[in-house]
Amino acid sequence: MSEERFDLVIRGQRILTTAGLAPREVGVRGGKIVALEPLGNGLAGAEVIELADDETLIPGLVDTHVHVNEPGRTEWEGFASATRAAAAGGVTTIIDMPLNSVPPTTTVANLKLKREVAEDQAFVDVGFWGGAIPGNKGDLRALHDEGVFGFKCFLLHSGVDEFPHLDADEMEEDMAELKSFDSLMIVHAEDSHAIDRAPHPGGDHYQTFLASRPRGAENKAIAEVIERARWTGARAHILHLSSSDALPMIASAKRDGVKLTVETCPHYLTLMAEEIPDGATAYKCCPPIREASNRELLWQGLLDGTIDCIVSDHSPSTLDLKDLENGDFAVAWGGVSSLQLGLSLIWTEARHRGIPLEQVVSWMGEKPAALARLSTKGQLALGYDADFAVFAPDEAFVVDVSKLKHKNPITPYDGKALSGVVRKTFLRGAVVDGQTPTGKLIRRGGV
Repeated sequence: MSEERFDLVIRGQRILTTAGLAPREVGVRGGKIVALEPLGNGLAGAEVIELADDETLIPGLVDTHVHVNEPGRTEWEGFASATRAAAAGGVTTIIDMPLNSVPPTTTVANLKLKREVAEDQAFVDVGFWGGAIPGNKGDLRALHDEGVFGFKCFLLHSGVDEFPHLDADEMEEDMAELKSFDSLMIVHAEDSHAIDRAPHPGGDHYQTFLASRPRGAENKAIAEVIERARWTGARAHILHLSSSDALPMIASAKRDGVKLTVETCPHYLTLMAEEIPDGATAYKCCPPIREASNRELLWQGLLDGTIDCIVSDHSPSTLDLKDLENGDFAVAWGGVSSLQLGLSLIWTEARHRGIPLEQVVSWMGEKPAALARLSTKGQLALGYDADFAVFAPDEAFVVDVSKLKHKNPITPYDGKALSGVVRKTFLRGAVVDGQTPTGKLIRRGGV
Protein backbone atom coordinates (compact mmCIF):
# COMPACT_ATOMS: atom_id res chain seq x y z
CA MET A 1 0.00 0.00 0.00
CA SER A 2 1.26 3.44 -0.92
CA GLU A 3 2.40 5.68 1.93
CA GLU A 4 2.06 8.75 -0.27
CA ARG A 5 -0.52 11.24 0.91
CA PHE A 6 -2.69 13.13 -1.51
CA ASP A 7 -4.58 16.39 -1.06
CA LEU A 8 -7.75 14.57 -2.06
CA VAL A 9 -8.72 10.98 -2.74
CA ILE A 10 -12.04 10.08 -4.36
CA ARG A 11 -13.10 6.43 -4.33
CA GLY A 12 -16.01 4.83 -6.11
CA GLN A 13 -17.39 1.92 -8.07
CA ARG A 14 -18.10 4.14 -11.07
CA ILE A 15 -15.22 6.39 -12.09
CA LEU A 16 -15.32 7.48 -15.74
CA THR A 17 -11.71 7.13 -16.92
CA THR A 18 -10.42 7.13 -20.49
CA ALA A 19 -10.81 3.32 -20.36
CA GLY A 20 -14.49 3.59 -19.45
CA LEU A 21 -16.37 3.19 -16.18
CA ALA A 22 -14.38 1.30 -13.57
CA PRO A 23 -13.99 0.95 -9.78
CA ARG A 24 -11.10 3.31 -9.04
CA GLU A 25 -9.38 5.55 -6.53
CA VAL A 26 -8.34 8.97 -7.79
CA GLY A 27 -5.45 10.77 -6.09
CA VAL A 28 -5.18 14.54 -6.47
CA ARG A 29 -2.19 16.71 -5.63
CA GLY A 30 -1.63 20.36 -6.51
CA GLY A 31 -4.91 20.48 -8.42
CA LYS A 32 -3.88 17.66 -10.80
CA ILE A 33 -4.80 13.99 -11.11
CA VAL A 34 -1.59 12.21 -10.06
CA ALA A 35 -2.88 8.70 -9.26
CA LEU A 36 -5.54 6.41 -10.72
CA GLU A 37 -5.57 3.01 -9.05
CA PRO A 38 -7.93 0.06 -8.61
CA LEU A 39 -10.51 0.47 -5.86
CA GLY A 40 -9.17 -1.15 -2.70
CA ASN A 41 -5.60 0.09 -3.03
CA GLY A 42 -6.22 2.40 -0.08
CA LEU A 43 -4.74 5.68 -1.28
CA ALA A 44 -4.30 8.03 1.69
CA GLY A 45 -5.47 11.62 1.46
CA ALA A 46 -5.87 14.72 3.60
CA GLU A 47 -9.48 14.47 2.41
CA VAL A 48 -11.10 11.22 1.31
CA ILE A 49 -14.47 11.12 -0.45
CA GLU A 50 -16.36 7.87 -0.93
CA LEU A 51 -18.93 8.06 -3.71
CA ALA A 52 -22.43 6.78 -2.98
CA ASP A 53 -23.58 3.69 -4.87
CA ASP A 54 -25.71 5.79 -7.25
CA GLU A 55 -22.94 8.29 -8.06
CA THR A 56 -20.56 8.38 -11.00
CA LEU A 57 -17.44 10.56 -11.07
CA ILE A 58 -17.06 12.19 -14.48
CA PRO A 59 -14.54 14.70 -15.80
CA GLY A 60 -15.68 18.30 -15.67
CA LEU A 61 -17.40 19.31 -18.90
CA VAL A 62 -16.08 21.96 -21.28
CA ASP A 63 -18.53 24.42 -22.87
CA THR A 64 -16.88 26.33 -25.69
CA HIS A 65 -19.98 28.36 -26.62
CA VAL A 66 -21.18 30.70 -23.87
CA HIS A 67 -22.31 34.32 -24.13
CA VAL A 68 -21.50 35.92 -20.77
CA ASN A 69 -22.23 39.49 -22.01
CA GLU A 70 -20.19 41.28 -19.33
CA PRO A 71 -19.22 44.14 -19.37
CA GLY A 72 -21.79 46.27 -21.14
CA ARG A 73 -24.88 44.09 -21.08
CA THR A 74 -24.42 42.70 -17.60
CA GLU A 75 -28.17 42.81 -16.93
CA TRP A 76 -28.36 39.96 -19.50
CA GLU A 77 -25.73 37.78 -17.81
CA GLY A 78 -22.46 38.16 -15.89
CA PHE A 79 -19.36 36.15 -15.07
CA ALA A 80 -20.48 35.33 -11.52
CA SER A 81 -23.96 34.13 -12.51
CA ALA A 82 -22.82 32.30 -15.66
CA THR A 83 -19.97 30.46 -13.97
CA ARG A 84 -22.16 29.50 -11.00
CA ALA A 85 -24.66 28.04 -13.47
CA ALA A 86 -21.87 26.22 -15.29
CA ALA A 87 -20.56 24.65 -12.09
CA ALA A 88 -24.07 23.61 -11.04
CA GLY A 89 -24.30 21.73 -14.35
CA GLY A 90 -20.93 19.99 -14.03
CA VAL A 91 -19.19 22.37 -16.47
CA THR A 92 -15.75 23.36 -15.19
CA THR A 93 -14.43 25.31 -18.20
CA ILE A 94 -16.26 27.79 -20.42
CA ILE A 95 -15.05 29.82 -23.38
CA ASP A 96 -16.79 33.14 -23.71
CA MET A 97 -18.05 34.42 -27.05
CA PRO A 98 -16.75 37.80 -28.32
CA LEU A 99 -20.24 39.34 -28.43
CA ASN A 100 -22.81 40.45 -26.86
CA SER A 101 -20.66 42.29 -24.36
CA VAL A 102 -19.90 45.95 -24.99
CA PRO A 103 -17.22 46.32 -26.18
CA PRO A 104 -16.90 43.09 -28.20
CA THR A 105 -13.65 41.10 -28.03
CA THR A 106 -12.27 42.43 -31.32
CA THR A 107 -9.12 44.20 -30.04
CA VAL A 108 -6.52 43.43 -27.39
CA ALA A 109 -7.68 46.44 -25.35
CA ASN A 110 -11.24 45.07 -25.31
CA LEU A 111 -9.99 41.59 -24.34
CA LYS A 112 -8.01 43.06 -21.44
CA LEU A 113 -11.08 44.97 -20.26
CA LYS A 114 -13.12 41.76 -20.30
CA ARG A 115 -10.42 39.87 -18.40
CA GLU A 116 -10.26 42.58 -15.73
CA VAL A 117 -14.00 42.30 -15.21
CA ALA A 118 -13.98 38.49 -15.12
CA GLU A 119 -10.91 38.00 -12.98
CA ASP A 120 -12.28 37.97 -9.46
CA GLN A 121 -15.75 36.53 -10.14
CA ALA A 122 -15.18 33.26 -12.04
CA PHE A 123 -16.33 30.06 -10.29
CA VAL A 124 -15.00 27.89 -13.13
CA ASP A 125 -12.14 28.40 -15.59
CA VAL A 126 -12.87 30.94 -18.33
CA GLY A 127 -11.22 31.40 -21.71
CA PHE A 128 -12.09 33.81 -24.50
CA TRP A 129 -12.76 33.70 -28.23
CA GLY A 130 -11.76 36.70 -30.32
CA GLY A 131 -13.99 38.27 -32.95
CA ALA A 132 -13.38 38.70 -36.68
CA ILE A 133 -15.28 41.69 -38.06
CA PRO A 134 -14.78 43.97 -41.08
CA GLY A 135 -11.64 46.07 -40.60
CA ASN A 136 -9.99 44.19 -37.72
CA LYS A 137 -7.76 41.84 -39.71
CA GLY A 138 -4.78 43.70 -38.27
CA ASP A 139 -5.90 42.85 -34.71
CA LEU A 140 -6.16 39.09 -35.19
CA ARG A 141 -2.51 38.18 -34.64
CA ALA A 142 -2.23 40.36 -31.53
CA LEU A 143 -5.39 38.80 -30.05
CA HIS A 144 -4.00 35.32 -30.82
CA ASP A 145 -0.75 36.23 -29.06
CA GLU A 146 -2.82 37.41 -26.08
CA GLY A 147 -4.30 33.93 -25.77
CA VAL A 148 -7.72 33.85 -27.47
CA PHE A 149 -8.70 30.36 -28.59
CA GLY A 150 -9.76 31.36 -32.11
CA PHE A 151 -12.03 33.84 -33.86
CA LYS A 152 -15.75 34.03 -34.39
CA CYS A 153 -17.40 35.57 -37.41
CA PHE A 154 -20.94 35.84 -38.72
CA LEU A 155 -22.09 35.54 -42.32
CA LEU A 156 -25.22 37.62 -41.60
CA HIS A 157 -26.27 40.32 -39.11
CA SER A 158 -25.15 39.17 -35.66
CA GLY A 159 -28.09 40.69 -33.81
CA VAL A 160 -25.94 43.47 -32.31
CA ASP A 161 -24.67 46.39 -34.37
CA GLU A 162 -21.24 46.59 -32.72
CA PHE A 163 -20.31 43.14 -34.12
CA PRO A 164 -20.82 43.44 -37.89
CA HIS A 165 -20.70 40.40 -40.15
CA LEU A 166 -18.19 39.41 -42.82
CA ASP A 167 -19.06 38.50 -46.36
CA ALA A 168 -17.62 35.24 -47.67
CA ASP A 169 -14.64 36.93 -49.35
CA GLU A 170 -13.74 38.80 -46.15
CA MET A 171 -14.06 35.55 -44.21
CA GLU A 172 -11.69 33.87 -46.65
CA GLU A 173 -9.18 36.71 -46.29
CA ASP A 174 -9.29 36.40 -42.50
CA MET A 175 -9.04 32.59 -42.74
CA ALA A 176 -5.83 32.97 -44.76
CA GLU A 177 -4.51 35.27 -42.03
CA LEU A 178 -5.45 32.77 -39.29
CA LYS A 179 -3.82 29.94 -41.24
CA SER A 180 -0.48 31.79 -40.97
CA PHE A 181 -0.46 31.27 -37.19
CA ASP A 182 -2.63 28.12 -37.06
CA SER A 183 -5.65 29.69 -35.41
CA LEU A 184 -9.28 28.64 -35.83
CA MET A 185 -12.22 30.41 -37.51
CA ILE A 186 -15.57 29.60 -35.89
CA VAL A 187 -18.55 30.59 -37.98
CA HIS A 188 -22.21 31.41 -37.45
CA ALA A 189 -23.21 29.93 -40.80
CA GLU A 190 -26.47 31.34 -42.12
CA ASP A 191 -26.53 33.11 -45.48
CA SER A 192 -27.77 36.69 -45.34
CA HIS A 193 -29.07 36.71 -48.95
CA ALA A 194 -31.15 33.57 -48.39
CA ILE A 195 -32.65 35.04 -45.24
CA ASP A 196 -33.37 38.36 -46.99
CA ARG A 197 -35.43 36.39 -49.53
CA ALA A 198 -37.24 34.29 -46.91
CA PRO A 199 -40.68 35.18 -45.48
CA HIS A 200 -40.78 37.83 -42.75
CA PRO A 201 -40.92 36.33 -39.24
CA GLY A 202 -43.60 38.60 -37.68
CA GLY A 203 -46.21 37.40 -35.20
CA ASP A 204 -46.55 34.67 -32.61
CA HIS A 205 -46.67 31.60 -34.89
CA TYR A 206 -43.52 29.52 -34.49
CA GLN A 207 -43.94 28.08 -37.99
CA THR A 208 -43.76 31.58 -39.46
CA PHE A 209 -40.51 32.21 -37.62
CA LEU A 210 -39.14 28.83 -38.75
CA ALA A 211 -39.90 29.68 -42.38
CA SER A 212 -37.95 32.94 -41.95
CA ARG A 213 -34.72 31.03 -41.16
CA PRO A 214 -34.82 28.26 -43.78
CA ARG A 215 -32.43 25.32 -43.84
CA GLY A 216 -31.25 26.56 -47.22
CA ALA A 217 -29.70 29.62 -45.57
CA GLU A 218 -27.67 27.36 -43.30
CA ASN A 219 -26.76 24.91 -46.06
CA LYS A 220 -25.57 27.65 -48.40
CA ALA A 221 -23.41 29.29 -45.72
CA ILE A 222 -21.91 25.97 -44.61
CA ALA A 223 -21.00 25.20 -48.24
CA GLU A 224 -19.23 28.57 -48.35
CA VAL A 225 -17.29 27.85 -45.13
CA ILE A 226 -16.24 24.45 -46.46
CA GLU A 227 -14.92 25.80 -49.76
CA ARG A 228 -13.09 28.75 -48.18
CA ALA A 229 -11.50 26.39 -45.64
CA ARG A 230 -10.55 24.05 -48.48
CA TRP A 231 -8.94 26.87 -50.50
CA THR A 232 -7.04 28.46 -47.60
CA GLY A 233 -6.14 25.30 -45.68
CA ALA A 234 -7.31 27.04 -42.49
CA ARG A 235 -9.05 25.30 -39.61
CA ALA A 236 -12.78 26.08 -39.54
CA HIS A 237 -15.57 25.21 -37.14
CA ILE A 238 -19.32 25.35 -37.78
CA LEU A 239 -21.22 26.72 -34.79
CA HIS A 240 -24.62 25.43 -33.59
CA LEU A 241 -25.54 23.20 -36.53
CA SER A 242 -29.31 22.90 -36.83
CA SER A 243 -29.86 21.82 -40.46
CA SER A 244 -29.39 18.09 -40.93
CA ASP A 245 -29.33 18.68 -44.71
CA ALA A 246 -25.73 19.84 -44.36
CA LEU A 247 -24.48 16.57 -42.84
CA PRO A 248 -23.57 14.78 -46.12
CA MET A 249 -21.67 17.85 -47.33
CA ILE A 250 -19.81 18.09 -44.00
CA ALA A 251 -18.98 14.38 -44.02
CA SER A 252 -17.67 14.66 -47.57
CA ALA A 253 -15.50 17.68 -46.70
CA LYS A 254 -14.02 15.84 -43.73
CA ARG A 255 -13.23 12.83 -45.94
CA ASP A 256 -11.49 15.21 -48.36
CA GLY A 257 -9.23 16.41 -45.55
CA VAL A 258 -10.79 19.86 -45.09
CA LYS A 259 -9.93 20.92 -41.54
CA LEU A 260 -13.52 21.16 -40.37
CA THR A 261 -15.23 20.54 -37.04
CA VAL A 262 -18.90 20.94 -36.15
CA GLU A 263 -20.93 21.44 -33.00
CA THR A 264 -24.60 21.22 -32.19
CA CYS A 265 -26.55 22.16 -29.07
CA PRO A 266 -28.97 20.60 -26.57
CA HIS A 267 -31.95 22.55 -27.94
CA TYR A 268 -31.55 21.06 -31.42
CA LEU A 269 -31.24 17.57 -29.93
CA THR A 270 -34.04 17.66 -27.36
CA LEU A 271 -36.71 20.03 -28.71
CA MET A 272 -38.74 20.00 -31.93
CA ALA A 273 -40.65 22.60 -33.90
CA GLU A 274 -43.88 20.58 -33.83
CA GLU A 275 -44.13 20.98 -30.04
CA ILE A 276 -43.26 24.68 -29.69
CA PRO A 277 -46.37 26.64 -28.64
CA ASP A 278 -47.26 29.85 -30.45
CA GLY A 279 -45.84 32.89 -28.65
CA ALA A 280 -43.29 30.79 -26.74
CA THR A 281 -40.33 33.05 -27.44
CA ALA A 282 -38.14 31.28 -24.84
CA TYR A 283 -37.60 28.79 -27.71
CA LYS A 284 -36.39 31.39 -30.20
CA CYS A 285 -32.80 30.94 -31.33
CA CYS A 286 -30.90 31.33 -34.59
CA PRO A 287 -30.53 29.05 -36.41
CA PRO A 288 -33.91 27.76 -35.20
CA ILE A 289 -35.10 24.55 -33.58
CA ARG A 290 -36.34 22.44 -36.49
CA GLU A 291 -38.62 19.42 -36.95
CA ALA A 292 -38.48 16.03 -35.20
CA SER A 293 -37.18 14.30 -38.34
CA ASN A 294 -34.31 16.80 -38.50
CA ARG A 295 -33.51 16.15 -34.84
CA GLU A 296 -33.17 12.41 -35.46
CA LEU A 297 -30.66 13.04 -38.24
CA LEU A 298 -28.59 15.30 -35.96
CA TRP A 299 -28.35 12.45 -33.44
CA GLN A 300 -27.23 10.19 -36.27
CA GLY A 301 -24.60 12.77 -37.24
CA LEU A 302 -23.23 12.70 -33.71
CA LEU A 303 -23.13 8.91 -33.61
CA ASP A 304 -21.30 8.63 -36.93
CA GLY A 305 -18.80 11.38 -36.04
CA THR A 306 -19.93 13.98 -38.59
CA ILE A 307 -20.81 16.28 -35.68
CA ASP A 308 -17.94 16.52 -33.19
CA CYS A 309 -19.36 17.97 -30.01
CA ILE A 310 -22.32 19.34 -28.04
CA VAL A 311 -22.11 22.79 -26.40
CA SER A 312 -24.76 25.07 -24.95
CA ASP A 313 -24.77 28.29 -27.01
CA HIS A 314 -26.07 29.81 -23.77
CA SER A 315 -27.36 33.12 -25.14
CA PRO A 316 -29.35 34.86 -22.41
CA SER A 317 -31.15 38.16 -22.30
CA THR A 318 -33.43 40.08 -19.99
CA LEU A 319 -37.07 39.01 -19.81
CA ASP A 320 -38.38 42.10 -21.58
CA LEU A 321 -36.16 41.40 -24.62
CA LYS A 322 -37.95 38.07 -25.03
CA ASP A 323 -41.19 40.05 -25.68
CA LEU A 324 -43.13 37.73 -23.37
CA GLU A 325 -46.26 39.93 -23.39
CA ASN A 326 -46.79 39.70 -27.15
CA GLY A 327 -44.80 36.58 -27.99
CA ASP A 328 -43.68 38.12 -31.28
CA PHE A 329 -40.91 35.97 -32.74
CA ALA A 330 -39.71 38.84 -34.96
CA VAL A 331 -39.14 41.14 -31.99
CA ALA A 332 -37.87 38.71 -29.32
CA TRP A 333 -34.17 38.20 -28.64
CA GLY A 334 -32.94 34.92 -30.13
CA GLY A 335 -31.16 32.74 -27.62
CA VAL A 336 -31.72 29.74 -25.35
CA SER A 337 -30.52 29.70 -21.73
CA SER A 338 -29.35 26.19 -20.85
CA LEU A 339 -25.83 26.38 -19.43
CA GLN A 340 -26.76 24.60 -16.20
CA LEU A 341 -28.92 21.93 -17.84
CA GLY A 342 -26.91 20.61 -20.78
CA LEU A 343 -25.67 17.38 -19.24
CA SER A 344 -29.08 16.38 -17.86
CA LEU A 345 -30.82 17.32 -21.14
CA ILE A 346 -28.48 15.30 -23.31
CA TRP A 347 -28.27 12.36 -20.89
CA THR A 348 -32.09 12.18 -20.67
CA GLU A 349 -32.34 11.92 -24.47
CA ALA A 350 -29.28 9.70 -24.88
CA ARG A 351 -30.36 7.03 -22.41
CA HIS A 352 -33.68 6.63 -24.25
CA ARG A 353 -31.61 5.94 -27.35
CA GLY A 354 -29.31 3.43 -25.65
CA ILE A 355 -26.33 5.80 -25.80
CA PRO A 356 -23.98 5.33 -22.82
CA LEU A 357 -22.92 8.08 -20.42
CA GLU A 358 -19.30 7.74 -21.59
CA GLN A 359 -20.32 8.87 -25.07
CA VAL A 360 -22.29 11.85 -23.74
CA VAL A 361 -19.34 12.98 -21.61
CA SER A 362 -17.00 12.65 -24.59
CA TRP A 363 -19.26 14.87 -26.71
CA MET A 364 -19.52 17.46 -23.91
CA GLY A 365 -16.04 17.26 -22.37
CA GLU A 366 -13.28 15.59 -24.34
CA LYS A 367 -14.38 16.84 -27.78
CA PRO A 368 -14.92 20.53 -26.92
CA ALA A 369 -11.57 20.47 -25.07
CA ALA A 370 -9.94 19.09 -28.23
CA LEU A 371 -11.60 21.83 -30.31
CA ALA A 372 -10.04 24.50 -28.10
CA ARG A 373 -6.80 22.50 -27.74
CA LEU A 374 -7.16 22.41 -23.97
CA SER A 375 -4.68 19.66 -23.19
CA THR A 376 -5.51 19.26 -19.48
CA LYS A 377 -9.31 19.43 -19.61
CA GLY A 378 -12.22 17.16 -20.48
CA GLN A 379 -10.81 13.80 -19.42
CA LEU A 380 -10.26 12.00 -16.14
CA ALA A 381 -6.66 10.91 -16.72
CA LEU A 382 -3.21 11.26 -15.19
CA GLY A 383 -1.76 14.74 -15.51
CA TYR A 384 -5.13 16.36 -16.21
CA ASP A 385 -6.67 19.05 -14.04
CA ALA A 386 -8.68 17.57 -11.17
CA ASP A 387 -11.94 18.96 -12.55
CA PHE A 388 -14.79 16.58 -11.77
CA ALA A 389 -18.54 16.34 -11.39
CA VAL A 390 -20.27 13.88 -9.07
CA PHE A 391 -23.21 12.81 -11.20
CA ALA A 392 -26.24 10.75 -10.17
CA PRO A 393 -27.47 9.48 -13.57
CA ASP A 394 -30.65 7.83 -12.29
CA GLU A 395 -31.92 10.66 -10.09
CA ALA A 396 -34.81 12.55 -11.69
CA PHE A 397 -35.80 16.19 -11.22
CA VAL A 398 -38.14 18.77 -12.72
CA VAL A 399 -36.57 21.99 -13.98
CA ASP A 400 -37.63 24.99 -11.90
CA VAL A 401 -36.42 28.13 -13.66
CA SER A 402 -36.49 30.13 -10.41
CA LYS A 403 -33.80 27.84 -8.96
CA LEU A 404 -31.36 28.03 -11.88
CA LYS A 405 -28.19 30.06 -11.32
CA HIS A 406 -28.12 32.09 -14.55
CA LYS A 407 -29.26 35.67 -14.18
CA ASN A 408 -32.64 35.90 -15.91
CA PRO A 409 -35.33 33.34 -15.02
CA ILE A 410 -36.30 32.15 -18.47
CA THR A 411 -35.60 28.88 -20.27
CA PRO A 412 -37.68 26.70 -22.61
CA TYR A 413 -36.98 23.77 -20.26
CA ASP A 414 -38.96 25.13 -17.29
CA GLY A 415 -41.16 22.32 -15.96
CA LYS A 416 -39.38 19.61 -17.95
CA ALA A 417 -38.65 16.31 -16.18
CA LEU A 418 -35.01 15.26 -16.62
CA SER A 419 -32.69 12.46 -15.53
CA GLY A 420 -29.29 13.02 -14.00
CA VAL A 421 -28.34 15.35 -11.17
CA VAL A 422 -24.94 16.99 -10.62
CA ARG A 423 -24.46 16.73 -6.86
CA LYS A 424 -21.03 18.30 -6.55
CA THR A 425 -18.45 19.92 -8.83
CA PHE A 426 -14.70 20.11 -8.25
CA LEU A 427 -12.30 22.56 -9.84
CA ARG A 428 -8.65 21.52 -9.47
CA GLY A 429 -9.55 19.24 -6.59
CA ALA A 430 -11.59 21.78 -4.61
CA VAL A 431 -15.38 21.83 -4.35
CA VAL A 432 -17.00 24.76 -6.14
CA ASP A 433 -19.11 26.26 -3.35
CA GLY A 434 -20.68 29.19 -5.19
CA GLN A 435 -19.30 31.55 -2.55
CA THR A 436 -15.57 31.83 -3.27
CA PRO A 437 -14.63 32.22 -6.93
CA THR A 438 -11.56 30.05 -7.62
CA GLY A 439 -11.78 29.86 -11.42
CA LYS A 440 -8.79 30.96 -13.47
CA LEU A 441 -8.73 32.94 -16.69
CA ILE A 442 -7.12 30.56 -19.16
CA ARG A 443 -5.25 31.27 -22.39
CA ARG A 444 -4.62 29.32 -25.53
CA GLY A 445 -1.69 27.03 -24.85
CA GLY A 446 -1.75 27.39 -21.06
CA VAL A 447 -3.10 29.34 -18.09
